[in-house]
Amino acid sequence: MKTGLVLEGGGMRGMFSVGVTDVLMEHGLFFDGIIGVSAGAAFGCNVKSRQKGRAIRYNTKYCDDPRFCSFRSLRKTGDLFSTEFCYWDVPVNRDPFDFKTFRATPEPFYVVCTDVRTGKAVYHRCGQNESDRELLDWIRASASMPLVSNVVSVGGYELLDGGIADSVPLRFFEKAGYAKNVVVLTQPASYVKGKNKALPLLRITERKHPELLKTLAERHHVYNDAVAYVRRRAEAGAAFVIQPPFPLDVGRVEHDREKLLRAYGAGRKTIESRLKALEDFLKTD
Repeated sequence: MKTGLVLEGGGMRGMFSVGVTDVLMEHGLFFDGIIGVSAGAAFGCNVKSRQKGRAIRYNTKYCDDPRFCSFRSLRKTGDLFSTEFCYWDVPVNRDPFDFKTFRATPEPFYVVCTDVRTGKAVYHRCGQNESDRELLDWIRASASMPLVSNVVSVGGYELLDGGIADSVPLRFFEKAGYAKNVVVLTQPASYVKGKNKALPLLRITERKHPELLKTLAERHHVYNDAVAYVRRRAEAGAAFVIQPPFPLDVGRVEHDREKLLRAYGAGRKTIESRLKALEDFLKTD
């Protein structure tokens, strides 16, 4: 029975997920496949490359560096998170991503993006006959939030943040053959997503993409349905859910190192308290 790791996004709330995955790596707990959405893709790739500690290290180092994420970058380039600094200079030169190990480890790694022309989710398996730049472009596309990011052209698609179309892709992973899944969410159990307050502005900025706008308008319904499905699968014994016990005091964009470290610590503490239950879940057929 194949096991999967499903990683929600949420911007810098993803530091919670990093705390979880670092502990999993420390305990030698790996999966037959991984799928990440948005920040879940940007940080989850470090599980496949076996780089414990990397995501919290570079995010706390560069979180207040204007080259990394700033309105200056947004004004100059159209991207809040700098394409060249975040998605090339840092992973290639400053805190190198281990492309070789990423490609050598056996588990498939998928990212979820949203096709701006159709409004549908695109599920892409990374690391197959791609250059390093193309691999990073797929991850960047998955994390490219509307309003603060340019559309990313890669693989013949025009893409934005995967969370628009499928924030928690458990159904997809089950259909792909992963029968037992660990799902890491970045909101507490009490969270219910509301209608996007930026829709009036999005209707202006994304007016050339009517199908994307339809998906954006329905996103809160789709998200809440996906989380409800995760709950049902957990009750059936087919999913193991890890999520913060309380709302994380960290923004989707966060420049405060201490807040990032607290979110990371919350992830570590949460999974450490449930390791035995997780090990039992993974052993059960």
